[in-house]
Amino acid sequence: MKKIPTRTWQRLAIALVVGGVLVLAISGMLGRIIGQAVNPLIGAQSWFSTRVNAVVEFFTVPRDVLTLREQNAALQNEVARLQSEILELQQQLVETDILYALLDFAREKPENTYVAASVIGKDPSPFLNYIILDHGSDDGVFKGMPVVTEQGLVGSIDAVTASAARVKLITDQSSVVNVKLKKAKTEAQVQGSITGDLSLEMVNPSVQITEGDLVFTSGLGGSYPPEIFIGQVLSPQLKENALFQTASIQPSVDFQTLRAVLIITNFKPVDIAPLIPTPMQ
Repeated sequence: MKKIPTRTWQRLAIALVVGGVLVLAISGMLGRIIGQAVNPLIGAQSWFSTRVNAVVEFFTVPRDVLTLREQNAALQNEVARLQSEILELQQQLVETDILYALLDFAREKPENTYVAASVIGKDPSPFLNYIILDHGSDDGVFKGMPVVTEQGLVGSIDAVTASAARVKLITDQSSVVNVKLKKAKTEAQVQGSITGDLSLEMVNPSVQITEGDLVFTSGLGGSYPPEIFIGQVLSPQLKENALFQTASIQPSVDFQTLRAVLIITNFKPVDIAPLIPTPMQ
């Protein structure tokens, strides 16, 4: 038997492959085969692309987040600064309004001379009975001088250092102020209490007291000049068999919010206690 040359076998194999490809192409099988062969490559490419994008985001996104955080912190600092400036301006406006009100009050009562002082301390108890001012004896402030605001009577100086002074408020339980009622045209006393409330005392039972009547200092007793506003009468009471009428007083001054006051420096208090006769034993 004659041996077939190797080249002939190669040509025959190529012819069979080409023929097979043509048959597959004609039958539509070639596309499916190519797809099955290429799909793994496409999947590998997609996987690789996803991982590359993840790596890129890993290095770029943190920078963006850091930048956003820095910008946010800067904005927060700016907002805090602006809020602080607004509060400071509001504070200045309030202080200006207070000073203008005190100035108007002083102009309305030119018979007195005044020293303006700021409140730098208060009674820490819930019942406010004294305040501390930033003026003392070096500023011409002395014990007994009355203290007022544009709203009315605050109290009197009861202790002094070179640069500061303490004011005993009229709400203090030891405070007694001689007063007169505008409508009732009678004299009485306003007393403080341990709770900081004011009460009208020593009113003749024959006098008709009406709610809302205005209360002013009378000038009697030597502790305060006359015609300083104190407050209004609330809920008058006349108990059975009582020697005097009483009433609650709504003070004109808001003692909780005091920021600045006027000290009447030309008033010299007089202690008349030694001149009052004591009852015979």
